[in-house]
Amino acid sequence: MTHAFPLRVYYEDTDLAGIVYYANYLKFIERARTEFVRERGIDQVALRESDGIVFAVRHLEADYLAPAKFDDELVVETTVEAITGARIVLNQDVRRDGVVLFRAKVTLVTLTKTGQPTRLPANIRLSLL
Repeated sequence: MTHAFPLRVYYEDTDLAGIVYYANYLKFIERARTEFVRERGIDQVALRESDGIVFAVRHLEADYLAPAKFDDELVVETTVEAITGARIVLNQDVRRDGVVLFRAKVTLVTLTKTGQPTRLPANIRLSLL
């Protein structure tokens, strides 16, 4: 199942050439991951408060394929590649008119509030599939 998160490129997202500054793609995909999790009924604040669990990016691979520009309408598509007991691997594409501009593979891990690795509760794992 693919989650789609629409966004528009604002002036603040661009560099002097009017194209999206490379680091802003990471912000775009972070927002999309947050909405992906929220749409599956997972309240990250409640998960942290009740279970002491947070998600953290462990690894990220990124490919910048073509530039996005000021005022472009983009869509971040998020799909689950794999879920294990304490790890989630997501593929995220940023597209304009169906063309992939940026592609990332993001590995998330679950940690306690103090930063120790922990297992993802089974109900949370199932809701992400």
